[in-house]
Amino acid sequence: MIRVQRESFDTGDEIRRLTENRTDIGAVVSFTGLVRDFNDGATVQSLTLEHYPGMTEKELSKIEEAAREKWDLQDSLIIHRYGKMELAEPIVLVVTASAHRQDAFAAAEFLMDWLKTKAPFWKLEADTSGSSDWVKERQSDKDAADRWQD
Repeated sequence: MIRVQRESFDTGDEIRRLTENRTDIGAVVSFTGLVRDFNDGATVQSLTLEHYPGMTEKELSKIEEAAREKWDLQDSLIIHRYGKMELAEPIVLVVTASAHRQDAFAAAEFLMDWLKTKAPFWKLEADTSGSSDWVKERQSDKDAADRWQD
C-alpha cells in the first residue's frame, strides 16, 4: 500500500492496522525517517518536500512492486509525506511483513535504498539563518541502491 500525504502519521498505529488479525505474518520490519537538525555539516531548521501528484504515487508503486517480486511479502506499506516539516517530525514510513524475518529485513532495506534515489521528491532544507538550499543526491545513497541491481 502506498500513501503520499501532508499529514503526519503514527508508526505504531500504522503497524497495528497492517497486522491486525493477520496470522500469516511472522515478522514485521519498520523504518521511520525523521527530520534531523543537521545535514552535511549544516544546521537544519525545517524540511520541505515537493512532489508531482500522480507521478509520485506511480513511481512508489513501481518500487513497492519490485520489492514484492524479489521477496515473499505478506504485506507492505510506504507512507511518504510532503510539505513543510519541523525537526523530529516523521517524513517516511516503510513497513514490510513476511512469514520470516529475512524477507522482511531485506525488503525494508531495499525499499528505503530505492526510495532515496528513485522516488520523485525534491527536498528543500531551511537553516537557522533563514536561508534554504535544495538537497543534492548523495553518492552513498546511489551506491546503496546500486547493490540491488540484478
